[in-house]
Formats: sequence, C-alpha cells, structure tokens
Amino acid sequence: MKHTEIANELFSKRYYCSQAVLASFAEELGLTKEQALKVAACFGGGMCKAEVCGACTGAIMALGLKYGMHSDGDYESQKKADRYTSRFLDEFAEKNGSYICRELLNCDISTDEGKAYARQNGLFGKECPKLIESAVIIVDKLLNE
Repeated sequence: MKHTEIANELFSKRYYCSQAVLASFAEELGLTKEQALKVAACFGGGMCKAEVCGACTGAIMALGLKYGMHSDGDYESQKKADRYTSRFLDEFAEKNGSYICRELLNCDISTDEGKAYARQNGLFGKECPKLIESAVIIVDKLLNE
C-alpha cells in the first residue's frame, strides 16, 4: 500500500492528520505503527491551537527520524535536518498557500465556533485529506533523496 493510501486510511479512522502522516512512514523509519501514532497524537489540529498543520508536523517528525541529529556533536545532521524542514515547509506552503492550520481551513479550529464551522462545511472531510496527501507526497520525495 502506498504512503498516501495508508495515511488517508488512518485519517478516515479518525486519527489526527499528524498521526496519519507519521504512521504511514513508521516502519521504514524504525518505529512501529503504534509508536508513531502515540508520538504524533498531540500534534493534530495544529497542536490543538490551529497553528502548524498536523500533516506538516507528522511529516517533519518523519524527516527528523531520517535526518535528525542523534549523537553528540553531529551538527552536520542537525543542519541537514533543518534544511529538509525548511524545504518541506516552503514546498507545502507553495502548493497549499500556507502551513498554518487556521489559514489552510480558513477558520480557527482551536475554538468551539471554529470546530463547528469546519464540521458544518465538511472541511475535515474535504480539505484535510488533500493536505495530508500533499504532505505525504512531499516528505516521500525528501526521504528518498
């Protein structure tokens, strides 16, 4: 199954966007699906504050697992991870107009009114799957460089 299919299937089961994206890459990056779902569990909905899109945070976690600094003094890995993070966010914003949840959905889902608006207008079902797919496609490309 493709990463996009895995991510969309997880999101359809009501996992957060962050969980869906990270878990779609989990096993090839050394995590179990359960570990990925737990690690990314608090990042959905822009960390519950409609900030950086959860699909983006899940993608950045995947990039960190591949490129992140993991030993003392390994500043080259740290710089590399930073470059990949910037590239990801720039490309995602170019493709989707932003990487901030409230801007992407045109409402603030950290409020009850914003959540109601998003539900009434089907944003979680229409917009979020497209954003998840976009994040997965971009991170897949970056992981395979």
